[in-house]
Amino acid sequence: MRYITLLFLSSLILFSCQRSEEKPTTVEAWTKLLTEKKKELNSVQKEITEIEEEIKKLDPEAGILRILVSLDTIKPSLFQRYVEIQSSVQSDDVVNVSSSIGGRVLRLAVKEGQNVRKGQLVASLDLEAVEKQIQELEVSLGLATTVFERQDRLWKQNIGSEIQYLEAKNNKERLEKSLESLRLQLSKGNVYAPISGVVDMEFTKQGEMAAPGQPIVQLLNTRQVKVVADVPENYLSSVRVGDQVNIELPAIGKEMSRKISLLGRSIDPANRTFKMEVNIPNSDGTIKPNLLGLVKFKDLEIKDALTVPLNVVQEEVNGNKFVFVASKDGKEYKATKKYISTGESYEGQVVIEEGLTENELLITDGSRNVSVGDLLNIQ
Repeated sequence: MRYITLLFLSSLILFSCQRSEEKPTTVEAWTKLLTEKKKELNSVQKEITEIEEEIKKLDPEAGILRILVSLDTIKPSLFQRYVEIQSSVQSDDVVNVSSSIGGRVLRLAVKEGQNVRKGQLVASLDLEAVEKQIQELEVSLGLATTVFERQDRLWKQNIGSEIQYLEAKNNKERLEKSLESLRLQLSKGNVYAPISGVVDMEFTKQGEMAAPGQPIVQLLNTRQVKVVADVPENYLSSVRVGDQVNIELPAIGKEMSRKISLLGRSIDPANRTFKMEVNIPNSDGTIKPNLLGLVKFKDLEIKDALTVPLNVVQEEVNGNKFVFVASKDGKEYKATKKYISTGESYEGQVVIEEGLTENELLITDGSRNVSVGDLLNIQ
C-alpha cells in the first residue's frame, strides 16, 4: 500500500513539474496555481483512500503496523552486588639489618637483589677501638687480680682492714664485668641476616660509618605477601574474617579468590576507613610489594529477586517509573504499561520491588519504540 501511495505522489510531482516549466510572474497567477495543486492533491488523496479500502476488503490484516520487539520472561533470581576497593600489596617480612654497636663497615658481604639465608654474614665492622680497650682492661685486670689475691691472704691472717679487702675485691670484679661487656661488643662486629630473603636496598656502603641501630641493608621476604585495602566504614557489616573476596592485579594480569585474613579493629578518623588484609602465597615472587590491585567483595545478596535490565526502565515527567510488558489479546500481543517501584541496582540490572510478577513478558529490545496498545511483532 505504501508503494502505491509513493507511486501516485511521484506521478503528481512529475505532472506538476511538466506543467510548471513557465513560472508565474504575478501574485494572482501564483494563487491560481496553488488552488489547482490543492485540488489535484485532494483528488489523489481520495484515490489513495479508495485503494486502501479495497485492499482491506481483500485482506483485513494488511496495513496494520506491528512494532518489532524482543521479549524476556521475568523469573526470580539471585541478585548480588559487589564493591570494588583499591588496594596494594605489602610484605610482613621487611627487616632493616643493623648493628647494635657503631663502627666503620670493613666488608659488605651482600649486594642488592641477592638472595640470602637466615644467619648468613651481611657485614663486618671495624672494632679496633674495642680491641684496644680489651687489651687495656686485661692489663688492669691482671694487676687488680694480684692485689686482691694478696689482700685476701692478709685478710685470712687477720692482717689489714676489711675496707682494703673489699676495695680490692670490688676493683677486680668491676674490671671483669667491663671486660665481659667489651668482649660482647667485639662478638657483634659481624652482622648476620635475621631472616631469609632478598636484599632490597643498601643503606650503608663499604667504608662508611655505621651508627648503632642504623640500617645497613633491607631484607625482604616475598614468599608470603598480603593485599591491604582501606574499606569505608559503611561496609563494616558486609565483611567478616574468612569471607571470600576476588583480587585483581591488573599490572601482571592476575586474578584470584582468597579469604579475608584480618580486619582492622579501629576506624581511621582521617578517612573513616578500616583495614582489610588478605594473605597470598607468592612462592614464585611474581607479586611485588607496593603493587596496586583491586579487591572485590559482596556487599548485598537478595534471594528470589525480580530484576530487569536498567535500560528498559522509563520515567514520566512526574517521576513515576514504568516498563512495557506484552499482554495477549486474542491472537495478538499488545504493549501494556506497568508502573513499578525499583530497588538496588548493579551492573545494568535493577531489582523490582513492586509492579511486576513472575512469568510476565517484559519488552526488552524495542521498548523505547512502543506505546500503550501497540501491536507487537515478536522477534
